[in-house]
Amino acid sequence: MIALFLTIALGYLVGEIKFKGLSLGVGAVLFVALAVGWFAPKSVPAAMVGTLGLALFLYAVGIQYGKEFFRGLTSAEGRKANLLAAIAVILAGAVSLAFVGGTVNLGYALGLFAGAATSTPALQAAIQALGNDDPAVGYSVAYPFGVAGPILFLYLGSLIFKPQIAPAGTGNELLEIDIRNPDILGKPLEEVMRTLPDEVRITAVRIEDRNVHASPELLLSQGNVVLAVGPNKDVLEQTRKLLGETATGRITSDRSDLDYLRVFASKPTVVGMALSDLGQPDGISYSVMQVRRGDTDLILQPNLVIESGDRVGLLTNRKSFEALRKYFGDSIRGTAEFSYISIGIGMALGFLVGAFQIPIPGVGKITIGLAGVLVVALVFGRLRRTGSINWTIPFSANIVLRNFGLTLFLAQVGMLSGPKFAATVTQTGLLFLGLGAITLMVLVLPIMLIGMYVLRMPYDQVAGIVSGACGNPAVLAFSNKLTPTDRPNVAYAMIFPGTTILKILFINIVANVLG
Repeated sequence: MIALFLTIALGYLVGEIKFKGLSLGVGAVLFVALAVGWFAPKSVPAAMVGTLGLALFLYAVGIQYGKEFFRGLTSAEGRKANLLAAIAVILAGAVSLAFVGGTVNLGYALGLFAGAATSTPALQAAIQALGNDDPAVGYSVAYPFGVAGPILFLYLGSLIFKPQIAPAGTGNELLEIDIRNPDILGKPLEEVMRTLPDEVRITAVRIEDRNVHASPELLLSQGNVVLAVGPNKDVLEQTRKLLGETATGRITSDRSDLDYLRVFASKPTVVGMALSDLGQPDGISYSVMQVRRGDTDLILQPNLVIESGDRVGLLTNRKSFEALRKYFGDSIRGTAEFSYISIGIGMALGFLVGAFQIPIPGVGKITIGLAGVLVVALVFGRLRRTGSINWTIPFSANIVLRNFGLTLFLAQVGMLSGPKFAATVTQTGLLFLGLGAITLMVLVLPIMLIGMYVLRMPYDQVAGIVSGACGNPAVLAFSNKLTPTDRPNVAYAMIFPGTTILKILFINIVANVLG
């Protein structure tokens, strides 16, 4: 265990080293682990350490992206993106199989496929299906291409395509509007809201010299001022044209009736509820003006579900501050805690699903192994809550759990594969490097070319699909820097779980047929 954690520490230290702005990140743990395993083969920890680590990683990913994954399966845009990513993954897998022969055995080829796609779950599936650690050798050789290659292609693509991408709004733009349109005078706010852009919410109204909450039945009159919240200035300008004239400061400069309060959502009775289902404690009136998750302001919609750790901005009277803090929890500590009951049930069901044998005509029976944990987590991530059980994990805790699990797996499998890696790379290093680069190109280029030229997708969405198909967080981070919108994050969330399962199924089927 001493060697394991020293390997993790050294790996993260190496992962922070940047070359021309790029770094290996958590992937460096694998390379340090290979070196440690080569120098000290007896220090390898038990295989159970790696299995547990990968299971934690998959469960955290599924819980985080379950909602977006199922949205991708039901929307036309999501199905198109998933199909494009699936084609690229299958092409990359087929090309890796074409390498088999001579010094390249099936294990090495599947490892090249998993490494080019930086898919740790696929690597584990290959090791388990073949019963040896040959895949780890191919994985470790191809992994650097899987990290740096997509970033290079996306950068070159931005230079070639020169995409015109409008910056996204913060999700919390405000505009005060003086009601001047005679067509809406005397109409209830609920009726007027139906004529506005879908992304816009009216959170407060100034009547004479008082600010009041925007109740649906409130009748709008000449001289009223409304406070509109929207994702960007363009939709707010559309709203302004429909309602009247800009009246900056008329509401926000007066906080005697309504003031702004930000709270942490940490109470179990609030977490998992949609904005439209939130109650009013002790009859207190308030309006939700902002929901911030991680580093992102979310667009306010009635069906937006509150998660533990969300920072919720409220508009209410100062006298209600304490009651609303109690209602939402407002505990930083609470945002880092999660239900071990839900994780225990979810992980146990995931291992059970992964153990089921699935008959495939012409192939035989296969099991999806740890992908069962991901499948169950995706379902629970979509459900969010079942009765009194909250399946969600706070965003900050999810990140910690995910990264810790991935780190454990990379360290264990790297230390186990160290001796064989050194011997193989010495004999076939240049060959494997070339094969890894080819596999990566076959994975990335079809997505970019078909997405841009055939499907006419915007470049920021294509960048998100590339990030999801490759699966490496470093690629997603670069996509977010390259494009000032949230499309890369949305596409990544829709694509990553499905392509992970597809890679695992591909490897299991190939191993059953050719292994």
